[in-house]
Amino acid sequence: MPDKNALPFSRIRFGDLPGWEADDQLAAFGAFRRSASHILTRPYRTGGLGVRFEAFTEAYNDARTVSPASPNEACAFFERHFVPLRVKPDHGDHGLVTGFYEPQVEASPVRTERFTVPLLARPRDLIDMDDANRPVGMDPYLAFARQTVAGLVEYHDRPAIERGALAGQGLEIAWLADKVDAFFIHVQGAARLAMTDGRSVRVTYAAKSGQRFTGPGGVLASLGEIPLADVTMQSIRGWFRRNPQRVDEILWRNRSYIFFREAPVDDPALGPVAAAKVPLTPGRSMAVDRLLHTFGTPFYIDAPTLTAFDGKPFRRLMIAQDTGSAIVGAARGDLFAGSGDAAGEIAGVVRHHADFYALVPRRIADHLSSVTDVNR
Repeated sequence: MPDKNALPFSRIRFGDLPGWEADDQLAAFGAFRRSASHILTRPYRTGGLGVRFEAFTEAYNDARTVSPASPNEACAFFERHFVPLRVKPDHGDHGLVTGFYEPQVEASPVRTERFTVPLLARPRDLIDMDDANRPVGMDPYLAFARQTVAGLVEYHDRPAIERGALAGQGLEIAWLADKVDAFFIHVQGAARLAMTDGRSVRVTYAAKSGQRFTGPGGVLASLGEIPLADVTMQSIRGWFRRNPQRVDEILWRNRSYIFFREAPVDDPALGPVAAAKVPLTPGRSMAVDRLLHTFGTPFYIDAPTLTAFDGKPFRRLMIAQDTGSAIVGAARGDLFAGSGDAAGEIAGVVRHHADFYALVPRRIADHLSSVTDVNR
């Protein structure tokens, strides 16, 4: 267990969570219950902040057997099993939330005159890499490499792949009409494809080339094309529409490339199966820093200036069920907005200060915070 004096937690009362009693915890309970069912086959890894996976056993067991009929009953479930701890940000007074979603686009199973941009499956020569097999001198950031007769080397990057480095290997899952649409599917890590043959297909993350992500918004801001304060998915797309001849110039600054796999659309109301191996719940699932936090942890997010979800200040209980390379820090989250264009309009403008409150199992709360019991 980490030294609690070095942990970013301070204990508070449920009654002191802004808007807690007005939230619909029943919606969050459904997401939590999906994690409770998944861990029967594969446990989650404990994050570096010491919120031990094993401590959730009682709450998970209860979640699989009870069926709250109202927000009040769901609220009582969370208050019975958990204690809220405020999460101290790494920098400044507040944390940060952004948004993500599952795009829905038209696609073709074969290349045509219109559909020319491929989504690729994982190549056979792409190898998972860690400290055990990493060649001496290779960037420790790289988690994937290319297998060659001479050994492991850095994998092809986005410019090389889009110029044809993987052509002829039969990796194409589907073909899109627009390179910018494909890029944002890479950013989101999943999509629903309306195929020209009438099928509905979901693609979700399978692997990546491994290089660091460089967002087009930051690039355009650094070039003076869009003021940093105005960078949103919508403003980036608008700039690309006005400057189609510069799409490759900007997108190729991001060397990272994502590979996909097909997945079923079992429940149209839910999102893709993400890093925590459960379908994401719109407005209730959240991506966190996986190195620090434990999947399945409930987080209460207070972001009063964020109103894009329902016109009201965002004060909701969320469940940690995904991660992302840009989600780094104890008080950093990415909120899943749902699937389709409407969800994209929400996710694209979310970049707000927020206060984070981790709901941790009661049995470990004292070990994570030095504050005496103040819970009701």
